[in-house]
Amino acid sequence: MKIAVFGNSFLKERAPKAGQILCKLQSLGVELLIDETYFHFLKENGGVIEVPVSLIMDEHFSADIALSLGGDGTFLQTAMMVGDKGIPVLGINMGRLGFLADVTLEETDKLIEDLMSGNYLVEERSLLQIFSNSSDLTFNVALNDIAVLKRDTSSLININVEINGQFLNSYQADGLVIATPTGSTAYSLSVGGPIIVPDSNAVILTPVAPHSLNVRPLVISNQNEIILTVTGRARNFLVAIDGRSSMISNGEKLVIRRAGYTLKVIKRTNSSFFNTLREKLMWGADKRI
Repeated sequence: MKIAVFGNSFLKERAPKAGQILCKLQSLGVELLIDETYFHFLKENGGVIEVPVSLIMDEHFSADIALSLGGDGTFLQTAMMVGDKGIPVLGINMGRLGFLADVTLEETDKLIEDLMSGNYLVEERSLLQIFSNSSDLTFNVALNDIAVLKRDTSSLININVEINGQFLNSYQADGLVIATPTGSTAYSLSVGGPIIVPDSNAVILTPVAPHSLNVRPLVISNQNEIILTVTGRARNFLVAIDGRSSMISNGEKLVIRRAGYTLKVIKRTNSSFFNTLREKLMWGADKRI
């Protein structure tokens, strides 16, 4: 088995534990390919790894599994590196909340056993792709969301939205979040959007601080094409693709549609999205108990 490893290069206190996980995999005969930046981070912070290992220098690599050691941000970066390769991604949570990287450190020993025996599930998650009529968006695929946001003024921006060529609305707001079901528990949720189960063929449009109180989040099929035109007093605005921001010009047209491929995500056989919701969002928690 060949595993490509990507990780969070900021949590120094987690490096030794990450090294232990990787050494465990090596002892079982797994061939490791490690992101170059993460390899040097582990080496400098006590994450001892048996040699030799291969280093990943760019997006040109192949593996049976991609392992993400960190939080949801690291998982998104791993998904970006995997792209359309079809490599299943597994997230071990070394960060905070962990909706995507939902395997805890305490569960890693059992998880490694399941990996080696093939005892796991693979879910397919839809992605969004964005195109611009004038800007060169280097990274244009999102697992979570695409957000159009005001940049450096307090003035609202105007986001004209068409669905399959039909006018929907002109949102006067601080921004607009277009989210996948996977991203429904991320930025969209924080600005009042609904939670959508991962296997739904849907896209969520959630305005950020809209000027009109009767403008609400909207759920549509992911088979639709969404066209945005952004205007306002500022010359430039931000488009954030899974947190990676680029500037767009006033009046620029953006087209968003479902990507032509999916991301495969490894889940434990006893994993449940509804359990994750209860645990991460503390549904039903009572301080009196």
